[in-house]
Amino acid sequence: MRCWSQKAKIRSISRKMQTKSITSILAPAKINLTLHVTGKRADGYHLLDSLVVFAGVYDRITVQPSETLAITVTGPFSDGVPSDGRNLVLQAAALLRSARDVTTGAAITLEKNLPHAAGIGSGSSDAAAALALLAAHWGVAPLPADTPALANMGADIPVCVAGPGALRMQGIGDEVTSIAGVPDCAVVLVNPQVNVPTAAVFQQLAEYQNPGMTALPEASGFAHFVDWLHQQRNDLQDPAMTIAPEISAALDVLRGHSDVVWAGMSGSGATCVGLVRDPQQAQAVADAIMRMHPAWWVTSGVVLTGG
Repeated sequence: MRCWSQKAKIRSISRKMQTKSITSILAPAKINLTLHVTGKRADGYHLLDSLVVFAGVYDRITVQPSETLAITVTGPFSDGVPSDGRNLVLQAAALLRSARDVTTGAAITLEKNLPHAAGIGSGSSDAAAALALLAAHWGVAPLPADTPALANMGADIPVCVAGPGALRMQGIGDEVTSIAGVPDCAVVLVNPQVNVPTAAVFQQLAEYQNPGMTALPEASGFAHFVDWLHQQRNDLQDPAMTIAPEISAALDVLRGHSDVVWAGMSGSGATCVGLVRDPQQAQAVADAIMRMHPAWWVTSGVVLTGG
């Protein structure tokens, strides 16, 4: 019998968010299972078409009452995360406070368990989770995902606000719709601990006008979903591998495990994703890779399909 305890945890948190008593929330990793670059606007923004899901691995955000607005960053990936106005969580908090005429502040603690600048949108997911948590904390209405200022803050923030179900992200990240057809499954996440700047990856992209995703078959089952996924792309994967060949090595390691039915890079990298049928298989694959590559960041989690 499969156990989807991470989904239950998310649903429990959502129910608790209906009261003002909650003081912490989990921010799941964002995964681009596809990432098609379909154009480039005159202002330099790239147009995307991406299937986004969220994995049951998390940062954690906690708030306490305060007259001022400030953030403290802790956790294994706290190094390099700013605690001033550059931090997306603080930017999101300031936006919500201004939009809802909030006069008090909050003491925010961000426990950074996910690598940042890694293609899994952890900063954006943190900001989205903070918006929900602070709306409850301050007793105000949350900002909807289509709030224009959210996309201006970061392309991944609207989809993270709309999560954690399976979503199609288009435009510059500002067009987000729910999508059916993603089955219960799990992922193994592998980051070879290399830095791949997003701007540099886009600069390596030879063609901006590429086809978008094909239609995802609804309720087609795991095998058909995997077949469909093999027909899609991440247009940033090859450019990222020219900058960081370690990405190719990570993908080869994932594809070397028989339980991994598909492997690709998330976002602009360098985190690679292996799709696995269930959490037990995913954990076994992750354990094996950790033994082989102890310097890599490796974890596993369920895919939060919203079901």
